[in-house]
Amino acid sequence: MKFVRFIMKNAALANAPKHIEHFSKFSPSPLSMKQFLDFGSINACEKTSFVFLRQELPVRLSNIMKEINLLPDKVLLTPSVQMVQRWYSQSLMEILHFLDKNPDDHKVLSEFVDALVTIRNRHNDVVPTMAQGIIEYKENFPQDVVTNQNIQYFLDRFYMSRISIRMLINQHTLVFDGTTNPVHPNTIGSIDSQCQVGDVVQDAYCSAKMLCEQYYLRSPDLVLQEMNHKKKNHPITIVYVPSHLYHMLFELFKNAMRATIETHDCSNNLPPIKVLVSLGGEDMSIKVSDRGGGVPFRKIEKLFSYMYSTAPAPQIGDHSRTPLAGFGYGLPISRLYAKYFQGDLQLYSMEAFGTDAVIYLKALSTDSIERLPVYNKTALRNYKMSHEADDWCIPSKEPLDLRNFKTA
Repeated sequence: MKFVRFIMKNAALANAPKHIEHFSKFSPSPLSMKQFLDFGSINACEKTSFVFLRQELPVRLSNIMKEINLLPDKVLLTPSVQMVQRWYSQSLMEILHFLDKNPDDHKVLSEFVDALVTIRNRHNDVVPTMAQGIIEYKENFPQDVVTNQNIQYFLDRFYMSRISIRMLINQHTLVFDGTTNPVHPNTIGSIDSQCQVGDVVQDAYCSAKMLCEQYYLRSPDLVLQEMNHKKKNHPITIVYVPSHLYHMLFELFKNAMRATIETHDCSNNLPPIKVLVSLGGEDMSIKVSDRGGGVPFRKIEKLFSYMYSTAPAPQIGDHSRTPLAGFGYGLPISRLYAKYFQGDLQLYSMEAFGTDAVIYLKALSTDSIERLPVYNKTALRNYKMSHEADDWCIPSKEPLDLRNFKTA
């Protein structure tokens, strides 16, 4: 029986390219935060969500799977990248199984929730596995500018697509599992309609502080200030996904703590990490400031590169290394979380002093709309771009020796 199931599974996966080709012709349908809330409100309809997701998830999966195939062969043939491809193909076929199912059948709806949970669990290690694939490429092939540009472009889109797919899956499975969250009654799925930003800041700081003290035996203090320009002296709340905000802040706190301690390792007093939260008419901004010595201006953009890390790369399954450093994907993916709902994450550093990291988020749920990659001719051109000569002079590392230019 197991053998029969194995044969049937392989036969289904063999048909995956045909389905990918079909669904990649459609563009994903971005949802706003308000639409997510409406999907999960009192009038939530599991049938409507089911009908939408069984079409939308294949579109999002197929769009990004077309782009995986555009990666250079030396990246595409790494064992880790091939494993990720198999996961995505399997998940696509499992969702397509529900295309012709009756949405009025409660058993079908229940099976769909189970399938989404299985898919979500299968994709839990997508980020480190894809990262391992890039390490395999870097270890076995010489670096070239064009390939690195392709990888950077692809991974930004791939991880953004993953965030969006998990968002859809989480909303459906959390809303329609028949339970409510007694701790956070305002939560609809993974969205908190009254997310207390200060509380998330404190939670992220405490988690980073605990890790920091395990490794360095001390940690800098936190100074938190809120400026609510809508309601004076009121805590700042927005409609947002607390886990996304926590992820961004936790990463920034880890970096700030590590930099602060390593810069002031001979000092008994560590300068605190200062956080300023400001809510305006359009934006909700969070500034995380440290006195960790900063980084040179030329390295700022490198900090958002998947091909660059200030710490040695870990191996998957290696739990012995400090959690304060890793694949170097913390900042790039944190910026994607901010951009996912039309925000951003920027770094402003002063070498020999410190760094300000600013998270920009939309203050209004109607402005918070998914930012989704779409496979089209423009995307295709980005993978076919060649590295041309720069149209600006590149300064030499050695100063020009004017003695070689003697007057006649």
